[in-house]
Amino acid sequence: MKVMVIVKATKNSEAGVMPSEQMLAEMGRYNEELVEAGIMLAGDGLHPSAKGKRIRFSGDKRTVVDGPFAETKELIAGFWIWQVRSMEEAVEWARRCPAPMPGEESELELRPIFEPEDFGEAYTPEIKAQEDRIRA
Repeated sequence: MKVMVIVKATKNSEAGVMPSEQMLAEMGRYNEELVEAGIMLAGDGLHPSAKGKRIRFSGDKRTVVDGPFAETKELIAGFWIWQVRSMEEAVEWARRCPAPMPGEESELELRPIFEPEDFGEAYTPEIKAQEDRIRA
């Protein structure tokens, strides 16, 4: 199963406080462990929401909203995509993570990524062929 590991934003990450050399080294070692174990498929940190945009949909109308966005606890500071055998394995790896935001309380959120079989009959052979073309 694939999971997205979401690094929740904090006051400091939203203020653009950059990680220390020590933190970068610790996270680098952790990422190397994930890669060597065949777990990590992707991962990156994100700039603060002040540099972001949102597109709001209302019927046919599209509205662009500039950051920063309120509610820091609802924002994302980074992510990983992991391939694991189970959610329990993902939790075990997440517990080994260095504190993502040293000096302040921080949080990881783990969310399963949909797999084709999750869509049942709606995932037709035509849609599978289209998906295969896109991924190629």
